[in-house]
Amino acid sequence: MIQHRFMIGQYGGFDDIKFARDFRRGFYGIEACLLASQEDVDKLHDAATLHSFTVGVHFPLRSGRSDMRDALFLAQDKLVREQAYAYAQSELDEIVPLKPAYVLFHYPKPVLLDERVDWTSWRFPDRREFAYASEYTLDELVQLSEELFAWLSARGEEYGFTPVLEFDALEPRLYEGGLIESLLDKYPRVRLCLDTGRLYLQECVDPYFQARDVLTRFAKYAEVIHLWTLRYTGQVEYYHWPVLPEQNPDDGWAPIADYLRIIARHNEGAHIQFEHRSDQISDEEMDRCYHWVEHLLLPAGHE
Repeated sequence: MIQHRFMIGQYGGFDDIKFARDFRRGFYGIEACLLASQEDVDKLHDAATLHSFTVGVHFPLRSGRSDMRDALFLAQDKLVREQAYAYAQSELDEIVPLKPAYVLFHYPKPVLLDERVDWTSWRFPDRREFAYASEYTLDELVQLSEELFAWLSARGEEYGFTPVLEFDALEPRLYEGGLIESLLDKYPRVRLCLDTGRLYLQECVDPYFQARDVLTRFAKYAEVIHLWTLRYTGQVEYYHWPVLPEQNPDDGWAPIADYLRIIARHNEGAHIQFEHRSDQISDEEMDRCYHWVEHLLLPAGHE
């Protein structure tokens, strides 16, 4: 059953109303991020026990532990990198009681931007979150990435979780030439998260980037799909919107049906995390969202 792969998100706190409205019996689990208090963590743990679902963690689990959300594993400054690894390690030590199936980190961080592209539409809360691709040699990019993959693989083995890297904006060396595939093959415990909204937005602003090609290339490595959409008409509209069949790509919506068919073709086990603003749609629309996605993910010949 496809819905056994579905997940909802809980961001900022454990929202009982969202859980009651969004979660369905048989869903795989909940992905949690930036929970405000230990009480929220305890509520997540208790709900997972009561309802027998799995927890995934979008780093960091708790808010307020750092002045930046993401760990800057690829920073060129050695001290900043050491702080990033220490931050991640302390978080991993603390989330052991939750027994998460996976822990997700953004990659690359800092994001490496192609200078040929206008990134005005990309959201960076802090200037430290990005650098320019030309500032990194290929050897440096390979070395820092391999250090991260090796560290995550070791921590995953030690703590019993799947390390997941979510693609942020990508520069060409990261999706051409086989660098990422070679690391994923060398460290098979490490998996990917493919975010449909991010991929579509990058295609909208980056003339050198094709989201379908990236999905085709990397779908087989995906542990989880962050599923949401937006409308782009020269500016971003309906950010983190739930996916619905009436959202026509000709009107600027992401081609979600194409994306999910690619994923279904290359990966029959990836979890689908509805990373959307469900508060913006009705109960009937929520049901249609779930049923439509389930239909698109059916194996060929079963639609």
